Amino acid sequence: MRVLALVTHPDDAEFLCAGTMSLLGKAGWKLYMSTMTAGDCGSKELGPQEISAIRRQEAANAAALIDADYHCLEFKDIFINYDQPSILRVVAHIRKVQPDLVITMSPDCYMIDHEITSKLVRTGCFTAGMTNIITPGQEPFNKVPHLYYMDPIEGKDKLGQVIEPSTVVNISSEIELKTEMLACHVSQREWLRKHHGMDEYLIAMKRQSEHTGQKIGVPFAEGYRQHLGHAYPQDNLLAETLSEFAVLR
Repeated sequence: MRVLALVTHPDDAEFLCAGTMSLLGKAGWKLYMSTMTAGDCGSKELGPQEISAIRRQEAANAAALIDADYHCLEFKDIFINYDQPSILRVVAHIRKVQPDLVITMSPDCYMIDHEITSKLVRTGCFTAGMTNIITPGQEPFNKVPHLYYMDPIEGKDKLGQVIEPSTVVNISSEIELKTEMLACHVSQREWLRKHHGMDEYLIAMKRQSEHTGQKIGVPFAEGYRQHLGHAYPQDNLLAETLSEFAVLR
């Protein structure tokens, strides 16, 4: 079985789904962690090429801690568009990985890049099996994978409304590893400190994981909503696989 976490920036997966990815790896799944961008706008000192090289390596280092393959789709930070070339790039990547389960950004989030990523991945999952969509070098994928949206940052949408997860995964056993993975992203911490005025990078991750854990009475958890629209799988593969850790709400 294969799981693809296809997110927007290096550190998004580490912040929001790394614990779940680790548990799936321990369950015998093959892990793929991919980012749409290399975070090329995330520095006040370095240019796009320099910071991108650093952030790609940080993401690869983090992924290696759970034996995951890392790949960047090389979209430009802040300029992800929902258009034909972008859809084809995402479809090609899904066809290459052939995941059984895909995890991506919340469709409701504080940042447009996150929301557009969510739309692109949703379309990519739905259309990866369509033979009339041509991606040179990648043949159509023979099924629609299970699709899950991570909780948004701080668990709220862009209007401040709380987003409630329908599947919550107890990651208490993985929180130290998740923290180690996020700590690989040294350059992102510096960027957040200077741009956002936020210098509690690891603490903020633990705070959100702890808040989600309170929903099911455990120390730390990660939350998800499953895409259940027409043609998507209706069984909850994530909860079934991690039945020891997952709680439905």
